Amino acid sequence: MRVHELAKELKMTSKWLLQELDILGIEVKNHMSALKDPDAEKIRRKIIAEYGGNGGANASEETVEAPDASTEPDASATRPAAEEPAEAPAGAEETSGDAGATGEGTAEEEPKAIVVTGPVVVREFAEKLSLKPNRLIATLMGMNIFADINQEIDADVAVEVGNKLDILVRKEKKKKKKPVPQPQPTGTKKKKDRSKKKKDADELSGDAIIRPPVVTFMGHVDHGKTSLLDSIREANVVKGEAGGITQHIGAYTVEKNGHLITFLDTPGHEAFTKMRARGANLTDIAIIVIAADEGLMPQTHEAIMHAKASEVTIIAAINKMDLPGANPDKVKQQLQAEDLAPEDWGGETICVEVSAQTGDGMDTLLEMILLQAEIMELKASPAMPPEGYVIEAQLEKGRGPTASLLVTNGTLNVGDVIVCGVAHGKIKLLMDDTGKPVKSAGPSHAVRCMGLSDVPEAGASFAFSESDKQAKAIAAERAEQLRQDSLGGPSVTPEVDEDDDGAPRKMSLEDLLAVAGALEKVELPIVLKTDVQGSMEAIVQSLDGIKTDKISIKYVLSGVGSITENDVLLASASGAIILGFNVPIENAANKMAKAEGVEVRLYDIIYELLEQVERAMTGMLEPDIRELLRGQAEIRQIFKLTKQGNVAGCMVISGRIRSQARARVLRNGDVIYKGAVSTLKRFQNDANEVRDGQECGIRLENFSDFEKGDIVETYEIESVAAVL
Repeated sequence: MRVHELAKELKMTSKWLLQELDILGIEVKNHMSALKDPDAEKIRRKIIAEYGGNGGANASEETVEAPDASTEPDASATRPAAEEPAEAPAGAEETSGDAGATGEGTAEEEPKAIVVTGPVVVREFAEKLSLKPNRLIATLMGMNIFADINQEIDADVAVEVGNKLDILVRKEKKKKKKPVPQPQPTGTKKKKDRSKKKKDADELSGDAIIRPPVVTFMGHVDHGKTSLLDSIREANVVKGEAGGITQHIGAYTVEKNGHLITFLDTPGHEAFTKMRARGANLTDIAIIVIAADEGLMPQTHEAIMHAKASEVTIIAAINKMDLPGANPDKVKQQLQAEDLAPEDWGGETICVEVSAQTGDGMDTLLEMILLQAEIMELKASPAMPPEGYVIEAQLEKGRGPTASLLVTNGTLNVGDVIVCGVAHGKIKLLMDDTGKPVKSAGPSHAVRCMGLSDVPEAGASFAFSESDKQAKAIAAERAEQLRQDSLGGPSVTPEVDEDDDGAPRKMSLEDLLAVAGALEKVELPIVLKTDVQGSMEAIVQSLDGIKTDKISIKYVLSGVGSITENDVLLASASGAIILGFNVPIENAANKMAKAEGVEVRLYDIIYELLEQVERAMTGMLEPDIRELLRGQAEIRQIFKLTKQGNVAGCMVISGRIRSQARARVLRNGDVIYKGAVSTLKRFQNDANEVRDGQECGIRLENFSDFEKGDIVETYEIESVAAVL
């Protein structure tokens, strides 16, 4: 039995049980450690002896000796230890028995009431009661209230706990301080200043609450990341992905045993390295998904690197256990080589064997996530101004710029003004992962928002702003800084040809081959349009990663949204081609592209886009020309023919001499002629080929100045496609 299983049986938190095991001297590493049966039985007896079987109130009672217990049959004989005043002087324990016996001084030394003004954290309330937290938790368990050390309890519950422990607890309403009036400019409307809450929230320790963990699925392509999330959400996400590949990040919130978990689904294709890195940086727990039949793959190693660099907790989900070739032990060996020793092999990495198809192991995986989150004690303050990160952003038809936001702290409300990189705006609408409108989003919640001025960059942070004017100024300053940073020198673009009517003829991928030799470095102008910002970022990174010193890609425009007439006009003016990824082309733009001769290529799978662009770039390079020597013949005798010119009587000394082959004549090592074999004879007959060691007669085109000892060579020219 493992620690967390025993904690579940005893209805306590794993962290609390670890403390109890430490008191008993039972050494365990973490909540996944295995307990021996005698140790498990020992801790069971201790819990039952201390807390009883039917009530948590007994857990905090300690018998206090009273000399006159027979004459004073009141609660002092079994008064809880916490009943003693917190400010009791040293030696109070020795005199408590006499005080209880005589009944003197109780009115004079009545303890002060403990005041609670609202929900109070269990740990802090235990300190006020001078109790150990586990004693207070046991009392709450007796009241059928199950709360861990970091959870809050209501003020009414706190008063009831005081009554059970015979301690005076009083509930008071929190007095609201009147704000100091601030001078307002004439004609302006007074607005709520939420920026001041940050300082107040930091000063109030009770303001921070337990937040849901943010979990990222990472791993190799087609190892089942989205299928696992699909199984958790009970919604088919994979069918909506082109080629079954996730191509941008999605965020989803699910509930398990009354607890919320936010999942980030990151793509597995190698082109999305940067997006996976961003996903790891936004997460608390990284689930490395590994196919049990394939083991660790290149993107799996990469995902592990990102997770380690982000210093997040790693859980390994060994998927596809339903397949015949599943080998979890092999996967665990590979994980150990990555310095991620499985916990059942003595390490600290939790490994869960699951199957997205059958659903086996899914409950265990979710329990492990919640256990890790409990130990990590993740907290955030909803009262602070909202802040977080842009998960994904896109330009939607009819909605304008939209962005998927992950709130890391504070509460984002409809009507808030935020700044996201160079974009800003007042939130007009918030939607959860199901598309349902919501009014607000707290820490660790993902929402899609509308109302931004522009499409922000994926991964950019967003923050609350006091006014739209201030947000606009901040965004403008950032945009200017980016413009200054991106300024560079002029680039060389190949000139385009003109048609017969004088109009410029637009470039296609194949046409650029014609100008490859005219410039030292050829440039491929591209207008790139994608569905979301993250996809564009990944494609640009992949294209820039093509190694070549002869060709470069010039991005005339790169943006998100459908292909419009403006895109076609820009491509027409710059001689560029248009590449669209997961985007449509508007009807008017399609007609214009045909009229202007602009090439538009649409893709929905990134592999195809990258392969075709790379092939086009390869075709733009000059092919490698190779000369293959086919045969050599030595001139032994010269036959003079008056009408047809001289014929060289030769002996083939190597290779083969073919009729009509390219030929050259070497005299003393120097080439004195280049041409072709016009006639080849073997004795009196024409021959197509004469082999090594045979005699032949050779007549060359437009050459008859033979001398004995000259060498006739035949060769072929081979054109080999260049490689980037």
